[in-house]
Amino acid sequence: MIVSWDQQYRQAVIDLWNEEAVKEGYKELTEQTFERIFTANPYFDSQNAFVLLEQNEVKGFACGCTGEDLPLGEVAGYITCIVLAEDNKTDENYQGMLNALERRFQQLGKKQGDVLFFNPMLLPWYIPGTPKHEHNNAPGVPIESELYAFLLQAGYVERAIECAMYLKLDGFTIPEDIRAKESKAAVDGYTVELFDPEKHDGVDDMLNGFNNLLWQREIGQSTAEGVPVVIAAYKGKVIGFAGPVIRQDNGRGYFAGIGVLPDHEGHGLGSILFFKLCEAFRSIGTDYMSLYTGSTNPAIRIYEKAGFTTVKQFSVMRREFV
Repeated sequence: MIVSWDQQYRQAVIDLWNEEAVKEGYKELTEQTFERIFTANPYFDSQNAFVLLEQNEVKGFACGCTGEDLPLGEVAGYITCIVLAEDNKTDENYQGMLNALERRFQQLGKKQGDVLFFNPMLLPWYIPGTPKHEHNNAPGVPIESELYAFLLQAGYVERAIECAMYLKLDGFTIPEDIRAKESKAAVDGYTVELFDPEKHDGVDDMLNGFNNLLWQREIGQSTAEGVPVVIAAYKGKVIGFAGPVIRQDNGRGYFAGIGVLPDHEGHGLGSILFFKLCEAFRSIGTDYMSLYTGSTNPAIRIYEKAGFTTVKQFSVMRREFV
């Protein structure tokens, strides 16, 4: 029997997660982190979270979310997770949980189901082969997971592969060819350094040029509040960024993104920005960096040159409702 969410199932769902989801590399949940990720999330809807019961025992948990203010929010419902107990991992149970999510999406007027990195319910996971270094968000469904195989079978189309990349920062140095690029760009009037409101202006104009709400919020707030951000400037006007430079409590370098305005491409600024960001992270004692990027994104070459390796792959998926 599949029922809508009720707080009475919380501990059993946490136990289920810590038994099954961790097998896919997800981080364990506590009562506090379960509440933060799920039930206290502003996008949580008790009618969009479901529990599979067998003889009154919790054997499955599924959760999705919607929001008009989310990217694609007018048309898409986001699938956050479907977790089943080992003995209950059948196509019938996966389908039942998926049906429950999709029915709720359609009740809310949504036209499609998405597994996508814009989902505001962030699921942390451990980076394989590390001492529990972690990434703060799963940008899709792990391609080695049983859920991935099921969603393909259920008609979800793979729209992209996201590569999760990782680098330990001890010993990181900027190579000479990047230093040479920086010197050449300087001759053309470009500087790459930490943002300084006494020297630089035009942050809002730059961010508006990218049309990225996440960057507008995070980079705009960081520069306004004095959080370090690596920027590229042309004669003092900000035209690119990488950052912000924040060491998280777990030792990870938080990374919102990197961008250069199209009118200023062709000077190697993307590479310079990223290498200077890695240097800035190392200088404040950051242990490692992790990020994800599309498998066909040319920026992957920049990350690989810096020493990053792909440690896990996630699928971005969608099904349009008939």
